[in-house]
Amino acid sequence: MSDCIFCKIANGEIPSNTIYENSDFRVILDNGPATKGHALVLPKAHYADLFEIPEETLAGAAKVAKEVASNMKEKLGCDGLNLVQNNGSAAGQTVMHFHLHIIPRYSNDCQHILWKPTQPSAEELVAIKNTIVGE
Repeated sequence: MSDCIFCKIANGEIPSNTIYENSDFRVILDNGPATKGHALVLPKAHYADLFEIPEETLAGAAKVAKEVASNMKEKLGCDGLNLVQNNGSAAGQTVMHFHLHIIPRYSNDCQHILWKPTQPSAEELVAIKNTIVGE
């Protein structure tokens, strides 16, 4: 897409702090990082979200994320990491170009990339399961 900022970054039209690149993806450092080393896996082709990206491209993004995350663990010495992928504005997606966050985590980073668990009843869980699987 000609007006997509992530398309322009992924294809080298806009400078970025690239930490990995192959023919299908560019991985850049996030300009507003949650932690040191927070990066984004960007496909060079435009897909708005999880529902548009082809399965083989999605698998490629996961492979790239694993390679980059392994390098981060070795080079940055992070204690863990989060892979985060948001779909739609209600889920926190702000740029409508599929991207996968790789967020290195450090024991003292004070980030809260978690959620507050709810407590549905056993019956509610069964009803939700039945809705999803069509029973």
